[in-house]
Amino acid sequence: MGFPDQIERTVELAHPPAKVWAALTTAEGLGTWFGHQAKIDLRPGGAAEMTWTSGDRAEMRIERVDEPTTFGFTWHIYGLPAEDERRTYVEFTLEPVDAGTRLTVVESGFAQLPDGEYAKAFGANTEGWASELGELVDYLDAA
Repeated sequence: MGFPDQIERTVELAHPPAKVWAALTTAEGLGTWFGHQAKIDLRPGGAAEMTWTSGDRAEMRIERVDEPTTFGFTWHIYGLPAEDERRTYVEFTLEPVDAGTRLTVVESGFAQLPDGEYAKAFGANTEGWASELGELVDYLDAA
């Protein structure tokens, strides 16, 4: 493998883990900072869906729920046809720190893609996580 398999970002949030957990795992939270509307069945094997005003939609399968420290899901890989069954795995890890919560997000599974698809998906999601985590900070700070 000549390229990274995962995207990893860590952000320090000036909010307690319970508040960050709710932002990540509730329809209200996800539908405000990550999408424009969301549904979530918060259990391993449960489904989640986010929609945007643009008409875009993301469907996720909940894989891990270890409240209040770890939340993980799989979802479709950006740039692949809708019928393609390959997925990446996204995991959020929350760690209490003096200032609030250290949140780490890791999205893995990009190595399964050939070069052209890899470049498109990895680049878009790297940009996407930078933007989305900024929106999470704004959401938490406004609440």
